[in-house]
Amino acid sequence: MEKTEREEKLKKLVEKGRRSGKINMALYQKYDVKRGLRDSSGRGVLTGLTEISDVIGMEATETGDRAPCEGQLYYQGYNVKDLIKGHKGRRFGYEEVAYLLMFGSLPTQQELDDFISILTDYRELPEEFTRDIIMRMPANNIMNSLQKCVLSLYSYDSDPDGLDVQNIVRQSLSLVAKMPLMAVYSYHAYRHYCLGGNLIIRNPNPDLSLAENLLQMLHPDGNYTDLEAKVMDVALILHAEHGGGNNSTFTTHVVSSTGTDTYSTTAASLGSLKGPRHGGANLKVQKMFEDIREHVTDWDSDEQIRSYLMKVLDKKAFDHSGLIYGIGHAVYSLSDPRAVILKEYARRLAIEKGKEDEFRLYENVERIGKQCTVEKRNLFKPVCANVDFYSGFVYSMLNFPVELYTPLFAIARISGWSAHRIEEMVNAGKIIRPAYKYVGHHRRYKPIEKRIETMGGFSGM
Repeated sequence: MEKTEREEKLKKLVEKGRRSGKINMALYQKYDVKRGLRDSSGRGVLTGLTEISDVIGMEATETGDRAPCEGQLYYQGYNVKDLIKGHKGRRFGYEEVAYLLMFGSLPTQQELDDFISILTDYRELPEEFTRDIIMRMPANNIMNSLQKCVLSLYSYDSDPDGLDVQNIVRQSLSLVAKMPLMAVYSYHAYRHYCLGGNLIIRNPNPDLSLAENLLQMLHPDGNYTDLEAKVMDVALILHAEHGGGNNSTFTTHVVSSTGTDTYSTTAASLGSLKGPRHGGANLKVQKMFEDIREHVTDWDSDEQIRSYLMKVLDKKAFDHSGLIYGIGHAVYSLSDPRAVILKEYARRLAIEKGKEDEFRLYENVERIGKQCTVEKRNLFKPVCANVDFYSGFVYSMLNFPVELYTPLFAIARISGWSAHRIEEMVNAGKIIRPAYKYVGHHRRYKPIEKRIETMGGFSGM
C-alpha cells in the first residue's frame, strides 16, 4: 500500500473514531456522572481511606459550612512544614521522609542509618543494565525511558510477582534507590545519542544524600553549592506525596488492586505522571514564562502583565488553552503549602544566582494571575499558585534540563507510590472497578454483504 493511500484510509478511520466516541454532554448531567471523580463543587469523590497523608484546603466554620483555609499538608500526621524545618543545616531530609511515608513513623538515628545503608546497597543497577537497557534505543521523553527501565527490572528480579509485604517492601526500596540513576542516565543517553552531546556517566557517591547525588551525577563538573543541595532536598520532600486522590497515586491503588506486580504498577503510575495535566504541568509553566518574556517588555508593569494574562485567559495568547499554568488547584484555595515553601527557597536561590529580577517577574505573575483568574471565571473563592508554579524555575536555577523536570517529580514521588502500594496490599481491598453507564443503542447484527459504508453516529443520540 502506498503511503498516501494508507494516510487516506487512516484519515477515514480517525474520523469514524472521532464520531463514534463522542458522548452527548447532556447525558453527564442527566445521570449525575461524577466526571473526573469530582462532584459539582469540584470536590473529589470519596473512593478510599489512607493514613499516609492529609491534604487540607477547606475547614469547617461555626455554622457547619466549609470555607477555604490556608493549605496544609501532612505526612503520616506530621505537618510537612515542620518536617522541613527539622532538617537544619546540611542535614538532608528526603530519606527520612521516605522512611516516614513507607513505615508510618519518624526513624531513630539508628533506624535512619540502617535505612540509608539499605538504599545504598540497592542503588547499584544490575550488571550491564546501563548498557543494555538505558543506552540502547533512548527515548525523546525521559519518562518513557523510566517506564522501560522499571519494566526491565522485572526480568532481573528473582521473585518479581511475589505479593507478600516483605517482597513488596524490598522491591519498593530498590526502586526508591535506583530511580535517580535510571532518570539521570537516561537523560545522558538521550543527550548523547539524540542531541549529539558528550556522554558523561558519573557513579553515585555512597557518602552523599539522594539530593546531592542527583546534582553531582547531572552537573558536568559534578559540583554544587550547599544551597543547591538543600533546595533539591526540599523539592524532593515536597513532591514525595500528596494524598491518595492525585491521579498517579490513584493509579497506584487501581493497578495494585488487580494483584499485579510492583514493576507494572510503577510503570502505570509513571505513565499517569507524564501527562501535562499532572506531573508535566511545570513544563507548561516554564514554556508560558518563555512566552511572557517575549511579549512583556517591562517585568514590573502590572498593566503589561495583566494585559498578557487576560489574553491567555481569553485563549488569544500562549497555547490558546485559556489556562494560566501554575495558578489554581483542585484542593487548595488560599494557598498551596508546597508552593509557599518552595517559593521561599526559590527566592534564596535567585539571590545566589543573580536572578532576582526573574524571581520578581514570577511574583508579579502569581499576584496578578490570581486576580485575573478570579475575575475572568467569576469565582466566589480565591485561587492560589500551586507547586508547579515555582518548581520549574527552581529546577532551571539548579541547571536541570527541562527533559528532567517531570522525572524529578517521579524520583520524589516513588516513595509515596510505594507507601500507597503497601497500604493497598496490606488491607487486601477489592479490585477497584467504578461503574460506567452504557448510553448507546442496541443494534441488530447485519451480515457483511448487507452493510453500507457509514461515518458512524454520535453515541447517546
